Amino acid sequence: MNLFRNNRNYTNHSVFFWIRFRCHCTSMALTGSLLAIAFLFSFSGLLRFGISYDRPPPRNTLSVPLSDDLDESSPQQVHISLVGKDKMRISWITEDETPATVDYGVTKGAYNFSASGSVSSYNYLMYTSGKIYDVVIGPLEPNTLYFYRCGSNSQREFSFRTPPVRLPIEFAVVGDLGQTEWTKSTLEHIAGSTFDVMLLPGDLSYADLDQPLWDSFGRLVEPLASQRPWMVTQGNHEIEKIPVIHSQSFTSYNARWHMPFEESGSDSNLYYSFEVAGVHVIMLGSYTDFEIDSAQYKWLQADLAKVDRNRTPWIVVLIHAPWYNSNTAHQGEYESDGMKKSMEGLLYGAHVDVVFAGHVHAYERFSRVYSDKADSCGPVHITIGDGGNREGLASKYIDPKPEISLFREASFGHGRFKVVNTSHALWEWHRNDDVQSIVADTVWLRSHVSDPACKV
Repeated sequence: MNLFRNNRNYTNHSVFFWIRFRCHCTSMALTGSLLAIAFLFSFSGLLRFGISYDRPPPRNTLSVPLSDDLDESSPQQVHISLVGKDKMRISWITEDETPATVDYGVTKGAYNFSASGSVSSYNYLMYTSGKIYDVVIGPLEPNTLYFYRCGSNSQREFSFRTPPVRLPIEFAVVGDLGQTEWTKSTLEHIAGSTFDVMLLPGDLSYADLDQPLWDSFGRLVEPLASQRPWMVTQGNHEIEKIPVIHSQSFTSYNARWHMPFEESGSDSNLYYSFEVAGVHVIMLGSYTDFEIDSAQYKWLQADLAKVDRNRTPWIVVLIHAPWYNSNTAHQGEYESDGMKKSMEGLLYGAHVDVVFAGHVHAYERFSRVYSDKADSCGPVHITIGDGGNREGLASKYIDPKPEISLFREASFGHGRFKVVNTSHALWEWHRNDDVQSIVADTVWLRSHVSDPACKV
């Protein structure tokens, strides 16, 4: 059975948090029960911390169906991502297989260039995905508008603008996005900005085993994700591992969101780095091994050693589980505390400027910090896990507020990180207040390379 074409709605089940799976016929009832039990065991660690949340009523999940004017060969869920200094990966899905080609050019309706790639699919229990396409195009000119079509389908034309090759550059930053009315509001606010690249520190679709929600999420974000590169890392909601029944983690995430890990010397799609304009961005995996003898640790050590601060004066790191957090939610988790213990020294020694995290469904900005103390040569830690997920907000904070926590608020929103030059960047957090996007927190940041005290 190809469930990619099945868009029926199913019941949500809640056991401290939302559990979603599909039971497609009466004979599947036992399997459904086993899935629920396996899911609970798989995420038993999360249950301990979910009760810390004091959330408002959750927002309903949006279901974004396939448009009636599209057929089985029409490209959908189109999104793009950076590959190297002058290439772009175009990813999309169709129901029926079509040529894995992208035609593109700088004039609307005229395509002077073409590139070919690969097509794949995956199975997850009773679900079979659509055809997933992966095509890398380029070389491309910087700061240039390109028009493209996928699979030689003339019905749909898309466009994107390449980022600049030199500063300034602007990033939109949003975590724990999901697909609710709040998500829709967040995406609309981001669409009103002039950002060049989207950074997302994990928890994308909140499919949580319900694979068609990955398709719905892809359709929801397509208007933005097809126009600007989305660079993402994984969160706990991407794991989707079920003991015995489905033993492989990150099946859908890896199949659908191929990031440029190969180009950065990584052996895993769960951690990688890339450079754009004057910024070196590192995406780390909070839910894969990070101890000092791990492949990820060794890769990070080598990657930081290769950074040329003359070429990329700024270093930005994204993780999912925050290393610094004064919210009562997600305290004491190994993915936060253990990873911090293993890797914080590497980031401090490399003079990383900013660390963005998600996971906690609220906003918080810390001072420059290292080893739990204010340190002018440490990175600024910012939690931005407030994109619009269905679970709601984490509104309870530790009292009194730690001195290193400079601003915290449980509201949905997104951030904008504008790297102006080699020495200064402007950070803004935009709160979602109904239909208005309110700038609630703003601060100018100075790079470590411009601070003689840090001796970069």
